[in-house]
Amino acid sequence: MRLRLFVLVFALACNLLPLSAQQRGQYQPGQFGLNAGVLPSPGFTYVNIAINYASTRLNGPNGNEVPTTGSYNVWALENFFYYVPNAKVAGGNYAFGIAFPVLANGSLALPQYGVSGGGYGLADTWLQPFTLGWHLKRADLFVGDALWLPTGRYRVGASNNIGYGDFGNHFITGTTVYLTKNKGTSANLFTDWEVHSNKNGTDVTPGQAFTDEWGIGQVLPLKKNFSQLLQLGGVGYDQWQVTANTGVLKNAPFYSVHAAGLQANYILPEKNLSIGFKYYWQYKAIATSIGDTLAVEFAWTLRDPKPKPPKH
Repeated sequence: MRLRLFVLVFALACNLLPLSAQQRGQYQPGQFGLNAGVLPSPGFTYVNIAINYASTRLNGPNGNEVPTTGSYNVWALENFFYYVPNAKVAGGNYAFGIAFPVLANGSLALPQYGVSGGGYGLADTWLQPFTLGWHLKRADLFVGDALWLPTGRYRVGASNNIGYGDFGNHFITGTTVYLTKNKGTSANLFTDWEVHSNKNGTDVTPGQAFTDEWGIGQVLPLKKNFSQLLQLGGVGYDQWQVTANTGVLKNAPFYSVHAAGLQANYILPEKNLSIGFKYYWQYKAIATSIGDTLAVEFAWTLRDPKPKPPKH
């Protein structure tokens, strides 16, 4: 049995901090975890993710809390559409994906930066024109390249920005290794290396960032015929800034954040349907906020060709 779950990466495009403050990468960690390397079956796949990041604490460059009041709370509703042709390329499957529209809502109140605001609207767009994945005997993996398009609202100094205001290029990989012969137990790793353009209307180019997401999971059959499955596991993520900013932020400290959590998936293999839940708590952060991430996911694939009914 092979699980054909596929939830690709997208970040909430919300940058409400002014230029004098540090920011994170474009990719919002916490969207992968289990089944990180599994490409969907040939056909059309729709994925919906509701993701929330909430924080009431800001850490300085030494990892110590910076005195502040207020909160940073961001929600996004993400819509992904993927197409996988029923053909082989270099022994694997090609996939095309796009995340649009993405609705985002954020609020921010950090008095030490002299700003209080929030925004709601369409966020930036994630376009993934190239992904190539392989289904091996004891592993699934993919490599891909994606473009971050600044379609969300962004204006220098505004308190209601929804977009980041810069282009991005993301080189991504996903790997799922099956630790048991029946593929019930898996180890998973996703990586993203992102490079940014200059921010609109500024001399700032944000530094490059690297993100990894990991997970170890176990599938449990809820019915003897394997028509209903429950997947449980431990997950986590890490994100680092790896090169310096340019412009007025060139001397800003490098940020990093680390989190661990839990994931649960309810899977209906014959219906190509899954519903998932992930919760992460950040246990370490440097030069950025520290908080919790919650994600609820829905994925459905219209397979091409349509699979034959199972033999009883």
